[in-house]
Amino acid sequence: MANSSSMRSEPGRLADAQTAAHAGAVDDARLKQLLGYNLSRADIRVRKIFNRHLATLELRPVEYSVLVLIAANPQINQRQLGEALEISAPNLAVLLDKLAERNLVKRVRGDLDRRAQHPHLTAAGRKLVTAAERLALASDADLAAVLSEGERALLTELLQRLAGAAPALRPGRAGRPVGAARVVSGAAGRAAQTRRT
Repeated sequence: MANSSSMRSEPGRLADAQTAAHAGAVDDARLKQLLGYNLSRADIRVRKIFNRHLATLELRPVEYSVLVLIAANPQINQRQLGEALEISAPNLAVLLDKLAERNLVKRVRGDLDRRAQHPHLTAAGRKLVTAAERLALASDADLAAVLSEGERALLTELLQRLAGAAPALRPGRAGRPVGAARVVSGAAGRAAQTRRT
């Protein structure tokens, strides 16, 4: 038989949730336990801030990513570009068509493999990327304003690990990423270091 305190706790929790609902607040505590939910909520904020900073350039995040990868990898072909950003070939073709219509990219046939198409930036594309990168850095700074430098470094490292692009591991360090112990600071850093040991 359940004790009386545990029997009272469930109705109490229900009453708290009902009070919050009546006050206009939505009880999402159960969702906040999920990593995916928190990532999705953060992504909404990321996109809002990015769009606000780059609104004048009329660039969506995926278009910005495509242009920056082309700028940084002059020999990249469409297949490699699609794989890097996990965009299907048909969707990438549509995206590149739109960027070509804006005179930001052009497609060039490969010298060794004539079937391969290499997207290149036009002069207008290079100019836009330069401006966009400056605005994206400002967007990133705005986004990370609530984090310390150590928290930002730790968050970036953890997100890269979740995305499958973890930093190199130092041999003999029990899988600890290079520099992880140095960059973390404050309560978040202490908690992360405790979990790693």
